[in-house]
Amino acid sequence: MIVTTTPSVEGQRITAYKGIVTGEAILGANAVRDLMAGITDIFGGRSSAYEEELAKARETALSEMQERASKLGANAVVGVDLDYEVINSMLMVSASGTAVTLSAGA
Repeated sequence: MIVTTTPSVEGQRITAYKGIVTGEAILGANAVRDLMAGITDIFGGRSSAYEEELAKARETALSEMQERASKLGANAVVGVDLDYEVINSMLMVSASGTAVTLSAGA
């Protein structure tokens, strides 16, 4: 499935709009990771624990969005937007876009 932040796909024609699709992921970081992230931040390094959690949440949200698009009969999602929020100590990533059907030719 093609997933893009652009409103169209070069060389492809949108033949049907199936609707808005979303995917969400809420993940919590455990206390050990919080501690290690704090120590890393103190020394000016990157927090690999948070980077891993963020990547996992993003992939989960995108996967869920694609699954919902597929159930609508779409073969692409265009205009994808990713949003990140912190709720208490939880990380929420949401992905949204428009499920469409593409065919070759512009």
